[in-house]
Amino acid sequence: MTYETHETHETQEKKDPMLLVPLYEHPADRPEAWERLIRSAGRLHSVVLNPDNGPGAAPDERFAVVAERLREAGVPVLGYADTDYGRRPHAAVVQDLLRHRDWYATDGAFLDQASADPELLPHYGRLAVAARAAGARTLVLNHGVHPHPGYAELADLLVTFEGPWDAYRDATAVPPWTADHPAQRFCHLVYAVPPGAPAAELAEERRAGVHCAVPGTGAHPWGTLPYALEAAG
Repeated sequence: MTYETHETHETQEKKDPMLLVPLYEHPADRPEAWERLIRSAGRLHSVVLNPDNGPGAAPDERFAVVAERLREAGVPVLGYADTDYGRRPHAAVVQDLLRHRDWYATDGAFLDQASADPELLPHYGRLAVAARAAGARTLVLNHGVHPHPGYAELADLLVTFEGPWDAYRDATAVPPWTADHPAQRFCHLVYAVPPGAPAAELAEERRAGVHCAVPGTGAHPWGTLPYALEAAG
């Protein structure tokens, strides 16, 4: 696995955290949101492509078009696959990744509901190998909490927080082992964020070089764009 130089990390850590955007809306229903994403390519770490809790049962031309435009703008496109905390069979997860590659030419993978337990490191190690073999140049594990430090050896980016603003605001200090890695290896995903809340500042303070803070609430918070892009117009 190849990472940037130490000098590059120091330079990047002085910038605002980049945005990983999980926009779980169909392009036909929210065309303006997808257009704004594409226009904001320079601010994006990556975009998660999730047609139907994964690639869906058949290719969707609208998703293929936005995926191609994002790639042309230089944005990594991550195919969404649910791992169900290690309970979902390896073959089913890999099938999702292959469909994303074949139908949408994704160049990364976003493995959701990833376990944080050390006992499942071998399982996720095999998934990581399969994801790379399927063409994933960027691999993200969404644990939603700080996992065992061994997971940092498997992926390019670990999502170490996913939850509502109230929980994020009151979250405890990050584990000491995270200081052994650049901030660009960690991501925080925060929803139900009120206007003006300092989510980006907290992400930087907690050494998450990638984040996303959205106003969305309820069972489907990731149908809204992050404040940083809404404000950009």
